[in-house]
Amino acid sequence: MPLLGDDLHPHAARILREAIDPSALENKAIRLTTDTSLAEGHFAIEAIEGGAEIRGGPFSGVIYGAQELVARAGRALDLSALEKGAISDGPGLAYRTFWTWDHSTNWELSQIGQQEIGVFNPYQKPPQGFLADYKRLVDFCSQNRIGGIVIYGFLRNSHGGIEAAHELCRYGRERGVRIIPGIAIGAYGGVYWEGNHRYNLSTWLKENPQHKAQFSRDIGFQIADLDFPLNFPHSDYTISACPSAPEVMDWMEEAVVWLAETFDIGGINIESGDYGVCDCPRCVARRANDAEAARRAQEFGDSWSHSDMAANFPRLFRAAKKAKPDLWVYCEMQWDNLLEPVAEEAQAALPAGAIYQHTANRSYWKRLREAIPDDYVDGLATQPNVLRCQFACQWNGDARTERYALNAKSFADMCSRGHEMGMKGLTVWGEVSAYNAATEISYLAFSRFGWNPELTWDEFMSRDVAPLFGGLSQAERFVAIAEEIDGNADLPTERLDALQTEALSAVSAAGSEARRRWLTLAERITQRRYMGR
Repeated sequence: MPLLGDDLHPHAARILREAIDPSALENKAIRLTTDTSLAEGHFAIEAIEGGAEIRGGPFSGVIYGAQELVARAGRALDLSALEKGAISDGPGLAYRTFWTWDHSTNWELSQIGQQEIGVFNPYQKPPQGFLADYKRLVDFCSQNRIGGIVIYGFLRNSHGGIEAAHELCRYGRERGVRIIPGIAIGAYGGVYWEGNHRYNLSTWLKENPQHKAQFSRDIGFQIADLDFPLNFPHSDYTISACPSAPEVMDWMEEAVVWLAETFDIGGINIESGDYGVCDCPRCVARRANDAEAARRAQEFGDSWSHSDMAANFPRLFRAAKKAKPDLWVYCEMQWDNLLEPVAEEAQAALPAGAIYQHTANRSYWKRLREAIPDDYVDGLATQPNVLRCQFACQWNGDARTERYALNAKSFADMCSRGHEMGMKGLTVWGEVSAYNAATEISYLAFSRFGWNPELTWDEFMSRDVAPLFGGLSQAERFVAIAEEIDGNADLPTERLDALQTEALSAVSAAGSEARRRWLTLAERITQRRYMGR
């Protein structure tokens, strides 16, 4: 008997056909149905005459339900679990999102041009590299119930422009993963990050130079939790437009409508731009609030404007939602200010229904998780709210990158503690391939704790990590070694020798996939040993 509804749910059908014995599918009916009464990502599996029905909430629920049926029924399609009643589940955090830049997202590892850090980088990979990287990332997100991917540099001529963007959106939507272009108000290249296009900021400002932002200090920003200075070379990438000019916002609104209507995107991530603010008389007058001025005067002062965002975001939000009502529209509330709101009066008028994203560096998160009052988040004028982790990546820490560190406990903590606070989601950096085992475990923690914020670390280790290594003791030892090398910028060569020997011994004893995981750790240790610390 054929799958019912496979034309509307091709990826869910693909999951079932690949995992279940064909003879079992011939003898039992599986019906795939979208159920708009269920929230996004939620699903229910129940018995029907001759088989089972998978009902799922919009966008991804049927796919997640198909994964669950495979996990419970196995290759023989044993439906006995349904005799006790329907099986239903859904995410504890509604918004689970990876944040990426196109140039430093490295999931297809066999191609040239990989980059590790930066925000104004040219794209150095072959043109097909964009889809090669992001399709692998979409696959991982779909398999692990991660709802969306923010992409800064979504539209760039050098990696396929409009055609590649269309293909990625098609691929993501089919697999239940929202593709969410990142843009900034009058900054970050506009809607079309790089290329001779009417919605590229550099192109537009060359035709309308009177609307270029007036900077009173050099472009860029610095992060207190990062122990080296960042470099921001001047180029077409780093120009900005004045957000007080009506003509700029007319152009931005038109571009956002074009983006939403042209591409099958799943959302838009909107920020104010964080490498400088316009200091023309109109902008200065509009930003006349003490809190914003005080933050900008600090040593690592803000290089963005909360007032700019509050004044202009509602217009772009309304335009995007009118063009495509189901979009996730993120409003970036910028860094380290959840307990000290900035431009409060203006922010109080922000529209309900946007996703208000509060970014935290590591030191601020340590403070926030302990100091935030009960019901504080529920009492905010902006609803709903999510956290964004601006650490456990290349943007926090010492001179070593945290991109390849074991960040699993940080992600688990932000999911669990954030849920207790009243947060509805978490965004983390997702640029590094899960080939690296410490990264793989970190992403799995984000996935599993985002789905169930009440999960315990011991449950996670036993259920999700132990099978990756052939047993719990091996998994716990991997984590312990990774935490030791991550936690110490300097280790005696004797200790590195001992850890290298242990990791290589584990490689020899492991099966193929576990061997790959131990090899990635052994390589990190060996590199440290070669550098002498």
